Amino acid sequence: MMTLKVNGQDKHIDADPETPLLYVLRDDLKLNAAKFGCGLGQCGSCTVIVDGKAVLSCVTPLLLLEGKQVTTLEGLGTVSAPAPIQRAFMEEQAAQCGYCIAGMMMRAQALLLRNPKPTDAEIRAELQPNLCRCGTHMRILRAVHRAARLMDTADASANERSGQ
Repeated sequence: MMTLKVNGQDKHIDADPETPLLYVLRDDLKLNAAKFGCGLGQCGSCTVIVDGKAVLSCVTPLLLLEGKQVTTLEGLGTVSAPAPIQRAFMEEQAAQCGYCIAGMMMRAQALLLRNPKPTDAEIRAELQPNLCRCGTHMRILRAVHRAARLMDTADASANERSGQ
């Protein structure tokens, strides 16, 4: 039995430590945003954030995650209160089939956490490991830029409320 911190909550997991995180997220915790694509860490559909970094959950065994914060798309926001990255992807209509989008959003979120004003080249480089055949790449770029602006506005509002 091990404890994982997923989306801010401790989850007690009874699984082999070699089990890939993706299987625990989907099968045990019923968090289905991260998708099984290739199972080889080559498509990015399974991307989650671990301690602020984008991680391919299909090739990350549980034994590497004890004491770390795992964030899935479900942990960013809700349907009624979407996170800036989720809102931006909806507003820019950046999804077509939807299979890769959760991984794209998580990788973009990790980028924006460390670089709040990325260039197009930085966004493209960050999203390069995620495969998408739908053809919404320009909308995805616009969505990441929109999310950066939304996050900046939210941060400014929070600072004003706290008197900073």
